[in-house]
Amino acid sequence: MRLPQREMAPLKSLEREYPIVDSNFQQFCASHGIFSVEDFLIQDLYVLAALAEQHSTSERLKEGITQVLSIIDCQHQPWLNGLELLEDAEQNKHILSSGCERIDMLLQGGFHQGHLTELVGPSSSCKTQVCLKAASTVARVGGVLFLDTGNSFSPKRIAQFLISDPASKEGNQKVLQRVLKNIECHSVFDIFTLLDLLHQLKPNLISQTGDRVQLLIVDSISSLITPILGGSGSHGRALMISAGSLLKKLAHEHNLAVLVTNHMVSGEGGTHKPALGEIWKSIPHVRLELSREHGSNICNMCIVRHPCMASGKAVTFMIP
Repeated sequence: MRLPQREMAPLKSLEREYPIVDSNFQQFCASHGIFSVEDFLIQDLYVLAALAEQHSTSERLKEGITQVLSIIDCQHQPWLNGLELLEDAEQNKHILSSGCERIDMLLQGGFHQGHLTELVGPSSSCKTQVCLKAASTVARVGGVLFLDTGNSFSPKRIAQFLISDPASKEGNQKVLQRVLKNIECHSVFDIFTLLDLLHQLKPNLISQTGDRVQLLIVDSISSLITPILGGSGSHGRALMISAGSLLKKLAHEHNLAVLVTNHMVSGEGGTHKPALGEIWKSIPHVRLELSREHGSNICNMCIVRHPCMASGKAVTFMIP
């Protein structure tokens, strides 16, 4: 039998029970990318304590750190054996069609719930188009959350996908209304807004009614993270890891397929490499590299990393 899991709370919800976790402590934590008890798990506590020493209220801040650590001790996640994980995968983690037959063939059905899938590629390699196509397909049967970091969401493009699909020729207007109603779009222009929105999302997913959210898209996550990665400090990297960990947690606990995009930057020798670098590379469950043939609409998708499939498998596709 699966043991119930307790959510690790946002810091601001702890103030009533733990007065030491006051607004001053919350502001100190937020300035270092810490918004919940869970975020403490990826922090270097010695560095955090040293940062607290620089404040006039250092003793109280350190008391707050000690209090949060005690909460972590009480809210550790239960161990799950292999059979429980298999049962969860078979009963709760389904595969969502990408809306593109050739991509679905490559991925043995599409995007897996419970996985954080990254689309990485240069500009104009169809990353956003794959996201929009998947959103238009999944929204026929369930909810989609589209976190838009660069004004990439296009309801007109969603409509074009539906019009070009023979399966939706009849009752097209009704289908279009249902699909667009099932896609909730939020504009997100910095990492702090993203983290705050994801923390707010957790209780909403628990209490949701109607068509359950099945797909979460962040296009593009790299545009939020690359501005904070400069310099030798660890603050930006901690925020990046926190965002990735939270997306994976949402995917697993709420049976979501999470789809994020990552652009390319110039590397040594004129080659291109993913913008988020080596630390981020280990975070997504799945990494798919996209490219586009010069002067055509033919795109390529290659599996770079996948827990269930061999790396190197590739397919060409077109999105009308």
